[in-house]
Amino acid sequence: MQKNKTIGSMLIVAGTTIGAGMLALPIASAGLGFTTALLLILATWVLMTYTALLMLELHQYASKEATLNTLAKRILGKKGQYIANFSMVFLFYALCAAYIAGGGAQLQEKLTALTNMEIAPQAGSVLLAVLVATIVTLGTSTVDKLNRVLFAIKIVVLASLFFVLTPYVRGQHLLDMPVEQGLIISALPVIFTSFGFHGSIPSIVKYVGLDIRTLRKVMIVGASLPLVIYIGWQLLSQGVMAQSALLNSEGLPGFVASISNIAHSPQVSTFVTLFADLALATSFLGVSLGLFDFFADAFKKRNTVSERVITALITFLPPLGFALFYPQGFIMALGYAAIALVVLAIFLPVAMVWQQRKTHQTTKGDNPTADGYQVVGGNVGLICAGLCGVLIISAQCLQMLGVIPAL
Repeated sequence: MQKNKTIGSMLIVAGTTIGAGMLALPIASAGLGFTTALLLILATWVLMTYTALLMLELHQYASKEATLNTLAKRILGKKGQYIANFSMVFLFYALCAAYIAGGGAQLQEKLTALTNMEIAPQAGSVLLAVLVATIVTLGTSTVDKLNRVLFAIKIVVLASLFFVLTPYVRGQHLLDMPVEQGLIISALPVIFTSFGFHGSIPSIVKYVGLDIRTLRKVMIVGASLPLVIYIGWQLLSQGVMAQSALLNSEGLPGFVASISNIAHSPQVSTFVTLFADLALATSFLGVSLGLFDFFADAFKKRNTVSERVITALITFLPPLGFALFYPQGFIMALGYAAIALVVLAIFLPVAMVWQQRKTHQTTKGDNPTADGYQVVGGNVGLICAGLCGVLIISAQCLQMLGVIPAL
């Protein structure tokens, strides 16, 4: 049973991480060349895996139901709690609204084609929100089971893409150097947000239990699966197309059309569309599960049917409302996604671990089995992670000010 939960949790981490944004990676890194893009992806993986392990260092002294709300309040006080809550709600509501709007539009198109009836665009968004809300309300075990099925199909689709495109990979394309140094800074926020899964960590701790050794395995393997897939995807996309052609692609549709033409296969477009749908579904499940458990903890909701329904309404109604009535709002909010994720996944874990280590906490808190697990690197590692966060936020701000190109 525990082994089953461990594997399922790894796939929840991987499924949350590999969202539809993965398809934007080749466009974002088009001017970098394969080697530079690979180094940035590896560095981001190290950073995000490190901060995920910092979260485990914090969780070992709390109850298994604790979320970022509880941890921040206990270690950083009320101000830290407010910052944590704002970052979590801002980022996850924006993401959920984007998933509901984008996924709802795709669902509406498919239903219209399937039924030959004219279905209102809003109907797809409402139906998607209700479906995901129902699954999440049923619990992490239900999310786990569905996520496994979707993730397995996603891997089959990716394998099919790799099979079709691999013969067209050209070694000379992979040797291209960065067109200009500023593009490295521009690509940072996009690559960074492609490794965001930290909001789902408390849900996984609650599901697996406070077994730090098992949780370490979940975080490392769960984050490594996207790394392998991203590297393979970069190898294909940057190996199939010349750097100049990638740079001239008119967004994702242009990129997909180009690789379809190169491979002489209309199936490529079908595979990419199917992958995008599956990636959106698995990422939406992981994000909304993390937000659901966060609200359950913040509002002290019990694990009864009626109270889980109330938590689901708090989780899904606001983003559904934004997606339906104020789409410009969440699109604008997504522009700040990298900044909110830096706060959530880097600054808060670093600050809390720094404080916890500084006070030489010897109490086992709510977990008497805590064994004093500490992530390698000491305070030097914390400082380096914090500086990486500052660099990513600086890159995002420079893009907003128009100093460097926005991707």
